[in-house]
Amino acid sequence: MAPPTRRSMRMAAKAAQRRTRLLTGSAMAALAGAAAGAVAFLEPAGLSYPTLADGAETSVVSSRSVGDQDVSRAQSRAPLSTVSSVNREGTWQLGGEDIDTSQLSRPGANNPVVASLMEKDRESIPAGFNPDHPTGDTGNAYAFSQCTWWVYIRRHQLGLPVGSRMGDGRMWAASALSLGYWVDNVPRNVGDIIVFQAGQEGSSPQYGHVAIVEKINADGSVVTSECGEAMQGKQYSRTLTNVSSLQFIHY
Repeated sequence: MAPPTRRSMRMAAKAAQRRTRLLTGSAMAALAGAAAGAVAFLEPAGLSYPTLADGAETSVVSSRSVGDQDVSRAQSRAPLSTVSSVNREGTWQLGGEDIDTSQLSRPGANNPVVASLMEKDRESIPAGFNPDHPTGDTGNAYAFSQCTWWVYIRRHQLGLPVGSRMGDGRMWAASALSLGYWVDNVPRNVGDIIVFQAGQEGSSPQYGHVAIVEKINADGSVVTSECGEAMQGKQYSRTLTNVSSLQFIHY
């Protein structure tokens, strides 16, 4: 074999350089393809991530693990405005029409008359009072013309609850309390039941008495409507001034 000439050696070196460049280009193309595949994997076609506007809230919508790294993407979400929004100081602002806050704490009762009276007396109602307590009403079971008979009739005329078997007049405050009525020593509204203990204000020394508040005067005295066995079903009225010694059943 003839020894290589200088020209053949130069040609061989150039051919080696061309092969090196070809190999390097192929390797770079392969790396570029792999990178493009990784990006396509992280961002599937059709899924976009809009730029966050100033003040917008964000939430993580996708998270995938690539190698040893956890990749998460955030999607913008517009600030809440239809129902409520949160300002930068962290206070709540209600959207929409103004709310009448006085309606939020209105006392509720199935009986509309009771509900109206509770609204008037809202500052005085005992804690935990249930306006829908059992009434004990199964019809007028009291003897004709008795004080209890009239009180039952009058309460119904006024749209207020009353029990059917609350005992003698002197027993009514205790019976009312057991059913959940509000009882105290203050006349508050027309329709309140006045309870007289035995012998009190001229009542029966054995049975006591009950009557209805028909009016509360400016000086605190009350005007009554009452009945009794001797009245044969007719009512009478008087004005009582020593009211703090009496008991009154409300609602």
